[in-house]
Amino acid sequence: MQKVLNKYSLKYEVKSELAQLRLEHKAQPLKQGDDKYLYKESLLQTAKSKIRTLVRPNMRLVPATLAVFIQCAALLTVAAIVWAVNFAAAAYLGMNLNITIFTLVLMQALLAATFSYLAGMASWWRWIHLCFPLAAWMMLQWHIPSAVYLVGFMISLSLFWTTFRTQVPFFPSRPVVWHQVASLIPQDSPVRLIDIGSGLGDMSMYMAKTRPDSQIEGIEIAPLPWLISFIRAKFRRSSARFTLGNYQALDFANYDVIFAYLSPAAMRMLWNKASKEMRPGSLLISLEFEIPNVPESIRILGNKNTPDIYVWKIV
Repeated sequence: MQKVLNKYSLKYEVKSELAQLRLEHKAQPLKQGDDKYLYKESLLQTAKSKIRTLVRPNMRLVPATLAVFIQCAALLTVAAIVWAVNFAAAAYLGMNLNITIFTLVLMQALLAATFSYLAGMASWWRWIHLCFPLAAWMMLQWHIPSAVYLVGFMISLSLFWTTFRTQVPFFPSRPVVWHQVASLIPQDSPVRLIDIGSGLGDMSMYMAKTRPDSQIEGIEIAPLPWLISFIRAKFRRSSARFTLGNYQALDFANYDVIFAYLSPAAMRMLWNKASKEMRPGSLLISLEFEIPNVPESIRILGNKNTPDIYVWKIV
């Protein structure tokens, strides 16, 4: 275990030194003309920060609620723009403009994505805001039967059962992450590991296969992913066990390793529970999301396709 920790600590230090070298390179004396470019860049960043300060809500809203407000704001903005353009065209040109529905939908999509960016939402939310109005318009054009919407709603409800309350959407992990987590687990003795928010169960079944001496579990709050993982484990004859429920009901003292792929909003609550219940020497592993103001013991740097992995060793 110590060799594994040393290996990843060294990797982190090397990458930190490379980052420092890049910063020193950027700090070299400016060439003639660079100062004008940096001045313009500074003005742009200042303007962007002021706009974000004005647009970003002061109240704490869950992303789903903020997304609804953004779509409503974009709709009102589109209506205001259309009214102003029609008024100007009638007053000064004596004509009425006929704006197509697709143009209005496209304006709604672009404005919603822009407002999402200014509000500081995650990048994937911007794509949702951009695609949602266009997708809704296309579905209306296709005259899809209402039963299809009901089926889609039921599937979404089963996937994102309590996302609005827990603020943890469905996030599947990748095989490269499973391999890295497996290397972090102590190899000299059996462990009890649980994946909180286990989704379709891929990581838990992989760990059960690679560590048959250990007890591997997964807990999932959404019914459909839990049911799929339960059935898959039966067909694969995996020793991994899957439970339908909320990880808050667990006693973390029963586990040597806890793996989580949740969301930034859930990390503080996770740490409050883990710091009270986990035994000294046990590991809390988080994919992509760090715990605010709690330094990690190890950080495995990812790349553009794989997020960072954060590890806290309980003392």
